[in-house]
Amino acid sequence: MKAITLDEFFEYTDWQRRKWSDWFRQHGDGPLDISAGPNGDGRFTSVGDLVKHIFSAEKRYVERLTGCALTDSASISSVNAESLFAFGDQSRKELRQFIEGMPEQDWESPLELKILNHVVKASPRKIVMHVLMHEVRHWAQIHTILRLNGFTGEFHDFLFSPVMGAAGSS
Repeated sequence: MKAITLDEFFEYTDWQRRKWSDWFRQHGDGPLDISAGPNGDGRFTSVGDLVKHIFSAEKRYVERLTGCALTDSASISSVNAESLFAFGDQSRKELRQFIEGMPEQDWESPLELKILNHVVKASPRKIVMHVLMHEVRHWAQIHTILRLNGFTGEFHDFLFSPVMGAAGSS
């Protein structure tokens, strides 16, 4: 069996980001202010908050892995797609730089990280996989919220992505 690579997962999330960035450019910033629903934990009240959370989490995981102070993303607007996706471009660039600079022998070495009120022990490899899975889960949540509020769009499913060969609409 051929292994699925982290590169392919990156390719998919990069494709999703481009599609969402284009979608928000077409629909304006209004959908970013749509409520995330009444049953959350209070941290994210709007679609824009969820988008910012995707990019903020990616940035903070890199900061944790490199021992840097954690960024406070409060100054990033949750209702401006341009600034949100510029922030996302920066967080992705920093994640790629981290991976490129990671010595192969350290890739599997467990680290202990404090995340919110939890202590997690995981390798950098597992953390990077988590960051990518975290993003995919939240984009699905955003897509559902937007659909429930009358916004339809193209499929974002992996099968419709160009990753591993085009199988659907791009």
